[in-house]
Amino acid sequence: MADHKADANRLIAYHSPISQALTAERTSYSSQLIPVTAYIIIGCCEAFLRYPDMMRRIDEAMPAEQIALAGHRPGTEINSVHLWSIANFWLLGRKIMTSLDPSLDDPAAAFTVLDFWERAAKAYRADGTRQVWDDGRCRPFDREVIERLLAGVVPVADEAERTRLTRFNATVVNHLFLMWFDTRSGIADTGPYALPDGRVLLVREFTKLAQSDFSWSGVAAELPYRSLTAALVLDGVEIQATDFGSCKTTPEDYLQHLVGFGLFTTDTPDGSLRPVPLDGLDELVASIRSVQARHYRAIAEMSRDEMIRCGAYVYFSFLGPFAEIAGVADELDWTVPRDIPEPLYELFSAVKGDEEAPQDEAEYYLPIA
Repeated sequence: MADHKADANRLIAYHSPISQALTAERTSYSSQLIPVTAYIIIGCCEAFLRYPDMMRRIDEAMPAEQIALAGHRPGTEINSVHLWSIANFWLLGRKIMTSLDPSLDDPAAAFTVLDFWERAAKAYRADGTRQVWDDGRCRPFDREVIERLLAGVVPVADEAERTRLTRFNATVVNHLFLMWFDTRSGIADTGPYALPDGRVLLVREFTKLAQSDFSWSGVAAELPYRSLTAALVLDGVEIQATDFGSCKTTPEDYLQHLVGFGLFTTDTPDGSLRPVPLDGLDELVASIRSVQARHYRAIAEMSRDEMIRCGAYVYFSFLGPFAEIAGVADELDWTVPRDIPEPLYELFSAVKGDEEAPQDEAEYYLPIA
């Protein structure tokens, strides 16, 4: 137990300043439709209560290190944002729940979650670092994957084509933002991948565009792709990845520097990359916009409680891809909320989006006492 406590506190101390800085840097957003703050609290508190047992079961079926290797190919959702989240959602839930009941702070549970995360993160990164924060890069794909992507890239020769591709990107990003209940996590960027001619490759994955495990995603059943992977060749652009699956670019208008583009799907029996014809993008954009309009109306008709439960599921199920790779997803209960006591659920669900926790100089995540 003493070793568990020491190891857990070592990893809590690692995450604390990084997560505090990332949270402060991230662009704030207050949804006018969805009660985001309330569902984040509930999803993370459920993660605190249930992730330790779920991670033990997943790790028994397949070691975290082996699961993480699946992230070295596109389309698996084993990526930087999911890795960051399975540790930090638990830590945020711990922060909330132990402030109400300090007796809930369990060194063994903390070690289970954070050790699973560390082993997975190191295997995914495969360079001695644990997350993007450590060096500003996220390059999980090997030469074979990159060559496969580059083989499907075509030149972006004129402004009209660049505008068409920019419109496609914006449409998919907006669609996934709403599909993932006002989170950016349906988009995962990796890079920069340096190319021999001095240009850089940015790989952008779009996941759960069509019907998926999201109970509300039936509205998108008509869309032909569940997952897409875009290869963007950029000239004169510097890229810094982030642990949120996004990237920072210099200059900011990076798509104005797009000189090559390729699109693929991993909706294949073996998860391999299959090229997507670019001449069908305008039709795809029209279909996505139609779906998005219907989806917005469907959400607007939901009660506040329904929205909270949907959003909490999005956060809680970030552990799902790890369970899927391990082959035990169907054995685990993804119902949320489930374990939060009803009085706390009522308290948390009443939190408004513009209610922010006070900022102070204390450690973001306190060590286990």
